[in-house]
Amino acid sequence: MTVISRNPADPTDVLVDLPAPGAFAVADSVERARAAQPGWADGGAAARSAALGAVAAAVESAGDELAALAVREVGKPLAEARAEVARTVAIWRYYAQAPFEPTGAVHDTAAGPGLLLTRRRPHGVAGLITPWNFPFAIPSWKAAPALAAGNAVVLKPAPEATACALRLAELVRQALPEGVFTVVPGGAVEGGALVSAADVVSFTGSSQVGRTVVRSATARGIPVQAEMGGLNAAVVLPDADIAQAAAHIAASVAGYAGQKCTATSRVIAVGAALDPLREALAEALRAIPVGDPAVPATVCGPLITEAARDEAAAAWQGLSVLAGGTVPDRPGWYAAPTLVEKAGPGHRLLREEVFGPVAALLPARDLDHAVRITNAARYGLVTSVHTADLSAALGALDRIDTGMIRINAPTTGVDFHLPFGGAKASSFGPREQGRAALDFYTATRTYTLAPAAVRS
Repeated sequence: MTVISRNPADPTDVLVDLPAPGAFAVADSVERARAAQPGWADGGAAARSAALGAVAAAVESAGDELAALAVREVGKPLAEARAEVARTVAIWRYYAQAPFEPTGAVHDTAAGPGLLLTRRRPHGVAGLITPWNFPFAIPSWKAAPALAAGNAVVLKPAPEATACALRLAELVRQALPEGVFTVVPGGAVEGGALVSAADVVSFTGSSQVGRTVVRSATARGIPVQAEMGGLNAAVVLPDADIAQAAAHIAASVAGYAGQKCTATSRVIAVGAALDPLREALAEALRAIPVGDPAVPATVCGPLITEAARDEAAAAWQGLSVLAGGTVPDRPGWYAAPTLVEKAGPGHRLLREEVFGPVAALLPARDLDHAVRITNAARYGLVTSVHTADLSAALGALDRIDTGMIRINAPTTGVDFHLPFGGAKASSFGPREQGRAALDFYTATRTYTLAPAAVRS
């Protein structure tokens, strides 16, 4: 296999063209990481904290360069690319404090003298498999807690984000001992080899690949988490601020061409909200700036590949198009932000994640009906509810079957210091981010300390 990464706004611009290293190279990287890991873990909290802080500083210093690279390699609009780099800096700074957190607790014995201790210890080598859409933030929110807890890391990025991953690795390795953080480019062969060799695995990507990763890791008996996308709904009640809701939803549908697992793809209008929301949302989507991601005003840039663009375009065929529904005639892989209606229950837009700037507008009789529509999807990552009624908002919280619920806010947006993850087909295993990540990258050991018998 050859690893090729192209600029989606200008497919003639090739950033990476190199042979995939193969399974044996992945195994070698894991073994080098395994050899380096004890020294990293035993070096103490202060050393790990200083190293992660140094990574944050290095990323911050290279911020403009990294943002430009994300624009070029994955087509991320410049404003979003800059925001991602800033978030990446914040992630490393947040986890730079984690080595000083308590790693266990002391308990009294049930009977007699002695102590019972619990202590969380690193697993060893963390194998990370990451997507292309957040080429700096997702590798960082996996790697930083793994490293803070004392693990070594081997990262296998998506081929489309290889240049970003290699540049991030250069910055990270400046602050870490040799072998503690390694990037192995490649595809399915390299990813499978990493799952077969690592001591703990974290994956973000498609549900099809994620299920394979989970099966392989669980068969080996190692901890695994998998984030596998969403089919996210925005529920709008009649008392909502329709203009605000439309603005939030339009940004969630079209921002970065809908290429986020938290993007909105189903818009559920309750009762009398349907007509005004239809008009406001269609207008908001038509106003979204589409074009060159290097232009600061651009909100919706290209899709990552030609196949992704064609898949998005196929999703609106045969439906009533309220906004968009066109493929701009320009170099690169673009699709206009699109809103459709009259999608039947079996339509793909209501069953599978399209990962493009396309959303379906659906009517609901009341909030109960809207909750049923929301929960009908096999995914359950995030739902937004737009209403001025606090009672309605609170009433929806415990009935919506998604891992995250956002009231009067877009479905997009991640708080890196809180647990991230979904329900049903969206996620498998423990949550990412925040303290939950530190728990995932460590194993609890229970120690019994009993006094020695006293000799007379």
